[in-house]
Amino acid sequence: MAYSAGNKIGFLASVFAGALISVSALAADTQTLSGTHEVPANTSAATGTGSITVAADKSVSGSVTVTGMTPTAAHIHEAAAGKNGGVIVPLTKSGDNTFAVPAGTVLSDAQYAAYKAGNLYVNVHSKTNPGGEVRAQLTPAK
Repeated sequence: MAYSAGNKIGFLASVFAGALISVSALAADTQTLSGTHEVPANTSAATGTGSITVAADKSVSGSVTVTGMTPTAAHIHEAAAGKNGGVIVPLTKSGDNTFAVPAGTVLSDAQYAAYKAGNLYVNVHSKTNPGGEVRAQLTPAK
């Protein structure tokens, strides 16, 4: 089949659109952690950024980094926004202010369903706020 210039442009446009979709899907995995998302909310000036990814095979990867606080621990918890829940994945300290998901972490079927429903969050704890100083809800890509 011969391709005309119009076909080539259409093909390139569809490849470019696919690339944009991939970039936006990756951006959905980026979280911004703050004290206003904690329960109860706090006025900490600390902030955090993270990239926690949950794949279709239920594997979890990523890390969070905080500034403006001295972190003591970080976890992924199961609960809806506005609620607190139990720890399901303890994160490993990998730097002064950075925590990573341990290699090989896989969610159970129930935990994965909670993730898909928007009911997992990541937070970082400190001595000042032992229940959690900064938090972000993990939102699955649409």
